[in-house]
Amino acid sequence: MTEFYDTIARFYDAENSEMTDDLHLYSILAEEYGGPILDVGCGTGRVMLHLAQEGYFCVGVDTSSQMLARGEQKIAGLPSIASNAHFVLGDIISYQSDTPFNLILLPYHTFMHFKTQDVQIAALQQLKKNLATEGAIVFDLPNAGEAFSTQDDHAIAMERMFIEPQTGHVVMQQSLSTLDRITQQLHITWIYDEILSDGTLKRTLAPLTLRYVFYSELLLLLRIAGLRCVATYGDYEQGPFEDGCERMIVVAQHA
Repeated sequence: MTEFYDTIARFYDAENSEMTDDLHLYSILAEEYGGPILDVGCGTGRVMLHLAQEGYFCVGVDTSSQMLARGEQKIAGLPSIASNAHFVLGDIISYQSDTPFNLILLPYHTFMHFKTQDVQIAALQQLKKNLATEGAIVFDLPNAGEAFSTQDDHAIAMERMFIEPQTGHVVMQQSLSTLDRITQQLHITWIYDEILSDGTLKRTLAPLTLRYVFYSELLLLLRIAGLRCVATYGDYEQGPFEDGCERMIVVAQHA
């Protein structure tokens, strides 16, 4: 996982520049539970810097030094929030804070990076140790039922085209994925075709494995870790979680 994000760090912000749909939900939850806030797999700070600008003290933990370096560059350009945003290089499974968090966020697909149930349980148990008594943990995941109902076509899919801001190069992002329905693992190779200034093409391949989690399975994992689900939403507007919805957003607290 670390190698993947180190590889794609320079593309990450440009390819996710339009990903803002979830930020309002996190603002609502931050208002409800308050700070401090822990952002798990924070990357370059897409979510935590948004919340820091709203006045919350945020800590972001990530295993990729390249992603965090870019996050630090953002903070340097936003001195007004420097005291509210703190990046930590480390693994959440071993991360222990001196101060518990009122809100712990695992934004877009973060929990899918824990690829076995043993690792998932270890992560949940450690998150619980870092959670304040009345605090909440938020998981934003795809609805696995919808993903498993689609047929694999084994074709390269064009995802998006964007400008890499540092170089000004046009980048075409594509993907090739296969789903192992036994292990619930999605094996995906991201393909970045970058058009250089001399007209030649540079291709970057970045493989990644993610694990889908079904709703009933997540409830059981939470129970094993001493947590309980208090709310589930099917979208970022807090709509119901029901058949056909794309997202599975779960809010959990101490059991």
